[in-house]
Amino acid sequence: MGFAEVRVQSRFQSFAAQGGPEHGAERLGALRRELQRRQLTGFLIPRSDEHQNEYVPPSSERLLWLTGFSGSAGLAIVLRDKAALFVDGRYTVQAPQQIDSTVVEALNLADISPSQWLESHLSAGDRLGYDPWLHTQESIDKFIKSCALVGAELVEVDSNPVDAIWSDRPSPPLGQVSLYPSQLAGESAEDKIKAVKARLQRVDGLLVSDAHNVAWAFNIRGSDVSHTPLPLSFAFIPRDGRPTIFIDARKLSNSVRDRLSSLADIEEPERLLGFVEALGKRKATVLFDASTGPAKLAQSLLRTKGDAHIGQDPISLLKAKKNGAELAGIREAHVRDGAAMVRFLAWFDDEAPKGRLTEISAALALEAFRAETGELRELSFPSIAAAGPHAAIPHYRVSEASNLSIGKGFFLIDSGAQYQDGTTDITRTIPVGTPSKEMRDRFTRVLKGHIAIARAVFPVGVSGAQIDAFARQALWQAGLDFDHGTGHGVGAFLSVHEGPQRIAKTGTVALEPGMILSNEPGYYAAGRFGIRLENLVVVESRDIPGAERKMLGFETISLAPIDLRAVEPKMLTPEETAWLDRYHAWVRKTLSPRVDAATRAWLKQATRKVSPA
Repeated sequence: MGFAEVRVQSRFQSFAAQGGPEHGAERLGALRRELQRRQLTGFLIPRSDEHQNEYVPPSSERLLWLTGFSGSAGLAIVLRDKAALFVDGRYTVQAPQQIDSTVVEALNLADISPSQWLESHLSAGDRLGYDPWLHTQESIDKFIKSCALVGAELVEVDSNPVDAIWSDRPSPPLGQVSLYPSQLAGESAEDKIKAVKARLQRVDGLLVSDAHNVAWAFNIRGSDVSHTPLPLSFAFIPRDGRPTIFIDARKLSNSVRDRLSSLADIEEPERLLGFVEALGKRKATVLFDASTGPAKLAQSLLRTKGDAHIGQDPISLLKAKKNGAELAGIREAHVRDGAAMVRFLAWFDDEAPKGRLTEISAALALEAFRAETGELRELSFPSIAAAGPHAAIPHYRVSEASNLSIGKGFFLIDSGAQYQDGTTDITRTIPVGTPSKEMRDRFTRVLKGHIAIARAVFPVGVSGAQIDAFARQALWQAGLDFDHGTGHGVGAFLSVHEGPQRIAKTGTVALEPGMILSNEPGYYAAGRFGIRLENLVVVESRDIPGAERKMLGFETISLAPIDLRAVEPKMLTPEETAWLDRYHAWVRKTLSPRVDAATRAWLKQATRKVSPA
């Protein structure tokens, strides 16, 4: 565990060094002086890069550097005498702890939107600046309306003023690009590009701004950001003709360059803007992805007389439906990951009662077990290792300052890995000591919701929004609920959070065979304990005798015991009990050959049949 500890601890240290509340007043002051020099009243600072990535390179961590806030989503607005940080419900506890609240006010997006706040704080004649590379056109349109309501102006800047005052800003990343093996991709890049072109209706081409989609379409991977094997890049795929990929040539070995050259023209990223302007001068109609397309590119096309269609990149849906080769690799990755998870759970059961574990040491141990497989490329996201009251914060992120000792109560570990053949994400809630009656009740209600999703059968055309309630029914019956979605999409050695599919109230995309989603209902008792149970599932066709419609269901692919010490058997129906026993029998049979004798003995006990009520 020594290597893992050094690596993870250095990750914490470099992370903390970029920003902190102690720098807030000084850096905001410097930014305001720069804005005054540029004759701007204020500036928008989103937590994003040019691709709207969840994980961004250190050179794009402007919001963290300026305010100290480290969440994966947020927006700061800095005016002459006020500054606000807008976060969603995941970060309402974290944000005030990380910023200097005397100079920045943390606000919940559920209470007030940035547009509403601007309408109350801007005046006629004010000039609000923004970097058009870091916002989508849709988000900018909202700010334009807000400014117009009060007679203010939204102003595009040529260069980001935060960069002007960030004297030690890291250089953009130059992670080496690799070719993704055809036996894992299951489809050649030529065939993928052909499939994309077939979906380009009424447009001359697609501007691919989502770096995940570039990676999928061209069968490449990279290392420009943490947790996701991304080569930061753009591409243009015309309806007819040869694609162009915009990527720093320093990332390409000779073999990678040769392969990409057989698929597309290769240009430096600096040529992208001129390329789009040239399309505009030819009056081309270009499709931009609504959720990732930089406003800068859409605006440049329009200014040069082109036609910008803002919609959905068709690659996202193609990428979401995994083929047979991808699914085979993903299943193998989950078996490997399950063995590491079981080794961790057995180890944890032995160590936790001794009272020496902390949240960080537990997270390090799980990463070490995964590393011992010899196949771990990276964690798929920062592990959520949460003891006691921290488990009640759904997206808690442990730090050296917050690190709790693990005592009696629930310990929640939500973690995942990137292997070349698949991406994993799994959550288990583990009792340390004897759980109370209330804790067992809540755990079992969450489990009932998990089983309801796992056993769901539904017609073709049904969306995640239509089955989200299955996960909540047992909680609702007790007047309880959870405030996050039930499931997100997952990629194939790509993002652990992949759209467009999801199981949530907002999950409007129809579920289709091959899509991978998480199944993770939860319950959170603020300040006391939290529960979440997560497996990944694959949408599959279901053959039902006598069925009048084509039906779908889920195949569970994550393997690890669900802790029976927290289950109240009498609350389970016979069907739920049978599902849990079958699941545990599969876990035991599959993983027993992959672990040592001591772990095998622990696994046999952990996957015993549920005791009858």
